[in-house]
Amino acid sequence: MDVRDYVMIIAAGWMACWSLVAFISFGIDKRAAKRGARRIPEMRLHLMELLGGWPGAFVGAILFRHKVAKASYMLVLAIIIIAWAAVAWLLWNSWGSH
Repeated sequence: MDVRDYVMIIAAGWMACWSLVAFISFGIDKRAAKRGARRIPEMRLHLMELLGGWPGAFVGAILFRHKVAKASYMLVLAIIIIAWAAVAWLLWNSWGSH
């Protein structure tokens, strides 16, 4: 295995951990919304997405039907997903050229 393989394994683990945190957070926030309890701030949810938890946040939003009707929230999530895809594409192409 070369360095790229280790980086990919670490990145996958990082994203899996943050995705689990984001997914659980969406479930907790949806439950709090239904009960009228204290909520998780949107900025904190976006931070989890930005740190790599966007797959879990996306699945949580769909599965829990949470935040999907709020266009401004989904727009920021979409921008985060596009940013992650762009960085992944750039890294993949820079590694492939050497």
